[in-house]
Amino acid sequence: MVAMRSLYETFSKEMMATSLRITNQLADSEDVLQEAFITSFQRINQLKEEGKYGGWLKQIVINQSLNFVKKKRNYASLEVMPECSEAQEDSFDARVFVFDKIKEAIHKLPNGSREIFSLYLLEGYKHKEIAEKMNISVSTSKSQYRYALKLLREKLIPIYE
Repeated sequence: MVAMRSLYETFSKEMMATSLRITNQLADSEDVLQEAFITSFQRINQLKEEGKYGGWLKQIVINQSLNFVKKKRNYASLEVMPECSEAQEDSFDARVFVFDKIKEAIHKLPNGSREIFSLYLLEGYKHKEIAEKMNISVSTSKSQYRYALKLLREKLIPIYE
């Protein structure tokens, strides 16, 4: 029991932040976090390397967060956006520097776009991995990421002009 508490205290804040970027709802992320820790404790014998608990737990949190939002929404409504260059995406990244404004703007993104944006940019997933996890096409993942960037540009660029 002491070991479980120690693991929870060590990893709960980081895992909450990860879940919150996907669910966008504190109460939902609290539920996900509780279930993720229970799952990890029940399946701890599947962990191959003791020092890799944090990464293993993060995968559980991400998967459970995605499953949670899938239950709440149907992704058939996600539209494919037109292509834009990586240079345009990169130039946007260079102009954004106020963390609170960025966090607020990300929080206000439409759910599907926010989840894909978070998984791709903040969690480091590839579009193919996101597509598999979310049961959508790779082109939908890419277009929703670009759509999120477009919305963030619209909200954040006026701040810097």
